[in-house]
Amino acid sequence: MASSFIEQVRDTLRAKYYSIRTEDTYLYWIRYFIRFHKMQHPSKLAESDVRDFLTHLALNAKVAPSTQKTALNAIVFMYRHVLESPLGDFSDFSRARTPRKLPVVLTKDEVRSIFSLLTGDSKLCAALMYGSGLRVMETVRLRVQDIDFDKLTILVRDGKGRKNRMTTLAAEVCKGLRLQIAHVQTLFEKDNALGDWDGVYLPHALDKKYPAAPFELSWQYLFPAARLSKDPRSEKVRRHHMGEQIVQRAVKAAVRQSAINKPASCHTFRHSFATHLLERGADIRTVQEQLGHSDIRTTEIYTHVLNRGGHAVRSPFSDL
Repeated sequence: MASSFIEQVRDTLRAKYYSIRTEDTYLYWIRYFIRFHKMQHPSKLAESDVRDFLTHLALNAKVAPSTQKTALNAIVFMYRHVLESPLGDFSDFSRARTPRKLPVVLTKDEVRSIFSLLTGDSKLCAALMYGSGLRVMETVRLRVQDIDFDKLTILVRDGKGRKNRMTTLAAEVCKGLRLQIAHVQTLFEKDNALGDWDGVYLPHALDKKYPAAPFELSWQYLFPAARLSKDPRSEKVRRHHMGEQIVQRAVKAAVRQSAINKPASCHTFRHSFATHLLERGADIRTVQEQLGHSDIRTTEIYTHVLNRGGHAVRSPFSDL
């Protein structure tokens, strides 16, 4: 059974509409932090104790920089929003460091080879990851109304950093998406006919503001799960989106079958999307907006993959 303090953290996370994935991650690191300090209550610990914990993660646990940052975010959240005692300066902790790696990028022929081995929902998801630069979780969380066939755009809701963005939609994917929406409508009508269906999950308490929305087709997941399940938070019976592991396993299997000697994954499609846009002469700022990067320096790593200079723009002379 969780302690009253952990339950308080959980309630605060839910009150601020953090995803269940973030909730589980933050609770893991807060428990780890408490255990590291011999089960002392965090209210009795100081900035130096936070510094010691983060240094331990870097030097002893040897976690990746992103993992250390996640642990830091969890602890900062706890002090700021649960204990209401924001931390002072503890910036001199040892930071986890790993050699900077260039992203794995597929050639167009390699993309075609993988696509030829994918089928069904996994193939359509892969088409959106490569054709629109989506992350795998952004893909499986898409709603029917996020697809704009007229403007050939996709609305990505609550992407990394809880940000929304618009990205491009390849016209070649539209036929498959229309068939997918027809499939969603069939399941939607089936669920609507049930007496114990509680509608689709909506984030940020939108179901309270718009109580009819969970029962509208436009809000249903574009890639629904095969069966209904009970929401672990609310206990309501819903049809969630398909698990991202289904897509990840299918892509991994296709990479192996295609004999591509690269550590390619779902995220490799996103890297390839960005790199191939730059190869075609897209401006770095445009690619930044498509990917949803806050910092242009994150996007600039793809120019290193190309090794064609800072802007990676093709000269118009090449088209003569």
